[in-house]
Amino acid sequence: MDTEGMTDSPHKTDGGHHDQAAHGADDHHFAPGEARKFFRGVTRDVAWVAESPKPPKVWFAALGLALIMLMIGVYSVYVLVTQGVGVWGNSNTVGWAWDITNFVFWIGIGHAGTLISAVLYLTRQGWRTSINRAAEAMTIFAVSAAGIFPILHTGRPWLAWWLIPHPNDMGMWPQFRSPLMWDVFAISTYATTSILFWFVGLVPDLATFRDRATTKPKQIIFGILSLGWRGSARQWHRYERAYLILAAISTPLVFSVHSVVSFDFATSQLSGWHTTIFPPYFVAGAIYSGFAMVLTLMIPARHLFNLKHIITEAHIEAMCKILLATGMMVGGAYAIEFFIAWYSGNLYEQFTFLNRAFGPFWWAYLAMVSCNVLIPQFFWFKKIRRSPVIIVILCIFVNIGMWFERFVIIATSLTRTALPSSWAGYSPTRWDIGLFVGSFGLFFTLFLLFFRFLPVVAISEVKGVAPQAHAGKDGH
Repeated sequence: MDTEGMTDSPHKTDGGHHDQAAHGADDHHFAPGEARKFFRGVTRDVAWVAESPKPPKVWFAALGLALIMLMIGVYSVYVLVTQGVGVWGNSNTVGWAWDITNFVFWIGIGHAGTLISAVLYLTRQGWRTSINRAAEAMTIFAVSAAGIFPILHTGRPWLAWWLIPHPNDMGMWPQFRSPLMWDVFAISTYATTSILFWFVGLVPDLATFRDRATTKPKQIIFGILSLGWRGSARQWHRYERAYLILAAISTPLVFSVHSVVSFDFATSQLSGWHTTIFPPYFVAGAIYSGFAMVLTLMIPARHLFNLKHIITEAHIEAMCKILLATGMMVGGAYAIEFFIAWYSGNLYEQFTFLNRAFGPFWWAYLAMVSCNVLIPQFFWFKKIRRSPVIIVILCIFVNIGMWFERFVIIATSLTRTALPSSWAGYSPTRWDIGLFVGSFGLFFTLFLLFFRFLPVVAISEVKGVAPQAHAGKDGH
């Protein structure tokens, strides 16, 4: 029985006529048999990643390294909980340091997935279909890694449920005027919507895995997860409607979540933080770092699992162009910050930005500007955009620069406040570093397991935008 025909949409398209033209459907016509062969090939090529009894040895090596990093993080959390937040390098002056730096960094990483899935879906960008599934998963894993830091930062993570407004016998309610509370609602809403969006998109492909399963446990697991999907016209109609609604809900969240995170700084009175440019500046930086992480993960994965014909050079080049655009936005924001400090005539503000460039943390500022402003200029060249190894190296530098951006904003502003008597230095401890390493371990462990056991590419969506989906057009 042709199970692919049961679970893949016979009519679903991601971009209508725009995608047909983009993929050359007007210039090439395919016989029904040829189209059917192509569809089965896509299903086979994506499914073998999960169906292969022995994944590549590189996958095991990567998983082993990720688990070691995760164990380092778990032990760092154990030390933190048993001994208190004093094991971190934070002080009364520098109350926020590596913990909040890492929190903002990971929230930024999680932005590309929803942007690729929701915003590009609504704008009918067909090239998103090969990368959106992995990007959506990356969003969920990055938000999971981000949530660790503010909860541990409270000092009593077992009481984190007090942040939720609920009736209690103590008559204690959260302070809703605090942007830190806004974070709780913005991020929890973002995480919930992202998980729903990701799972709804998975349903048709999980049904394909169910129909291809050769063992009883897999049939049961994928059967439960696929929610009784049979690929009927009614189900496809409901599916596409639900997917569209979730995309519409997710789109404002892309811009609101990191705007709310920026309010943690922008609503304060501290020089270097109290600025209205932070919301768009943080959103552009989040998309920038998120796309860099997608490329860092997907380029090796497409090579490791032979997905080059699905995740093509054209997809990678499109993402490189987005990196170039958002990188220039971030660079422009850096220049505007200095201009505002000079134009305002505020001596404290001017000192803060001069201190960032020439003070004790000048090396962090230099790393930030070099990685975020100079590095993306290489993407102007097509040869660079077509060189996977160079792209991965450049994207790693971009994310290093984005981490330093968050560190510069937090550390340089807190170590040199308006009162010289409050000035202090800052250096992380091994437990700061250990928890940061552990967050990467959690992220990579979850991503590698997802890549191994679930459909990493949206099979039905890739087929929907392929030229073969339009075979038989105009009577051919």
